[in-house]
Amino acid sequence: MLARILFICVLGFLFSSCIQHRELLNFSEGEFPDSVANTPPLMIIQPDDLLSIQVITPDVETSAPYNLFPSNTNITSSGGSRPLVGYLVDATGKIEFPGIGRMEVAGMTVEELKQKLQTGLSDLLINPAIIIRFINFRITVDGEVNTPGSFIMPNERVTVLDATGLASGLTEYANRTNILIIREQNGERQFGRINLRDRDVVNSPYYYLRQNDYIYVEPLPERTATVRDQTQRIVQWGSVGASLISLIFVIFSR
Repeated sequence: MLARILFICVLGFLFSSCIQHRELLNFSEGEFPDSVANTPPLMIIQPDDLLSIQVITPDVETSAPYNLFPSNTNITSSGGSRPLVGYLVDATGKIEFPGIGRMEVAGMTVEELKQKLQTGLSDLLINPAIIIRFINFRITVDGEVNTPGSFIMPNERVTVLDATGLASGLTEYANRTNILIIREQNGERQFGRINLRDRDVVNSPYYYLRQNDYIYVEPLPERTATVRDQTQRIVQWGSVGASLISLIFVIFSR
């Protein structure tokens, strides 16, 4: 009887800090939705955004004064090679644009700004084509990921799965059920939670990310076993060893 009790206690201690297989899986709970109602959000221009605005006309020399860099410059890379040259939205939500002057852009979508520029330039250029992109679409991923850091995105259609992928994936200690996303919109800070084990996560309003989102992947409780004081760990494992020796002695002394 004593041997059985000791055996159960030791096993309980050994497996109390083990991570179960289901905790490492994404999309393991619930049902996949029949249809996805969620769509990428319309990006809203905010103060401190950096915008690439290209004006294209048949006459390159005519449109050149409106472009801050040549139209053939590659701005599609996601790393540091992208030139951070563009129209900065100031703290009041305005930019200074040639031929138009200071104009309010904060709170507008890219399409709305494009139409406003086309109207403003209609007396100066013939049928100008406007291309607008966010240059500093940046997200930050922290916590239980393999490569935490900030990343500049090559486009505005970014999901939380893209973010964790850029961070080289989640660690084995990542709590997939409670990922925090901190977002600033219109001067207000919002907090959302994502459960990657839920198959309906694609319909979450935080599944698609916005510029400057901060993603924090919190650790599972088992993570504490890997960071606690080393002396304490030695004492605990010594206790386990002593229990095992006692168990073996009881078994073989019968």
